[in-house]
Amino acid sequence: MHDPVKTTYGGAMPEALDPIAEAHRQWSARWPEHADHMAAVTSVMRAQQLLLSRIEAVLKPYGLTFAAYEALRLLAFTRTGTLPMGKMGTRLMVHPASVTNVIGRLESRGLVGRRPSPDDRRVVLATITPAGRELAEEATAALNESAFGIAGLAAAQAAEITRSLHAVRVTAGEVS
Repeated sequence: MHDPVKTTYGGAMPEALDPIAEAHRQWSARWPEHADHMAAVTSVMRAQQLLLSRIEAVLKPYGLTFAAYEALRLLAFTRTGTLPMGKMGTRLMVHPASVTNVIGRLESRGLVGRRPSPDDRRVVLATITPAGRELAEEATAALNESAFGIAGLAAAQAAEITRSLHAVRVTAGEVS
């Protein structure tokens, strides 16, 4: 049987149940000034993996990845259902090639259309189709029903996570 590991972020927990707690213990013994930062980053990365898996499971019946869902939802939020693909990349915070890939897959399913901008033929516009809008609404209802994979958290806890991660995003220079 393992001895409990005391951490500053989760209380006492047997190390066999929490590899991050064990990593924190190991870092604390070697590089104590970096242990909390390592555990924070590792926790965020693991939480991202867990949440993406849960969200992808909710979206699977709709034939959507989270990236494809985000693109559809972004287009559905616009007044006209149309955005330049470059602007989509900026708003989705992804590389333009990723937008091209996602929009291409959505286009092949008849969920999005692409065409050159009438104002600047160098700009490609993506437009959600009625089928895409309907699918976006259905998938959104499913994600809302699942509480985006964190139904076990109270709304106040979810808001606190958002506030804490906003501080990380500010520190990283993404937002001010």
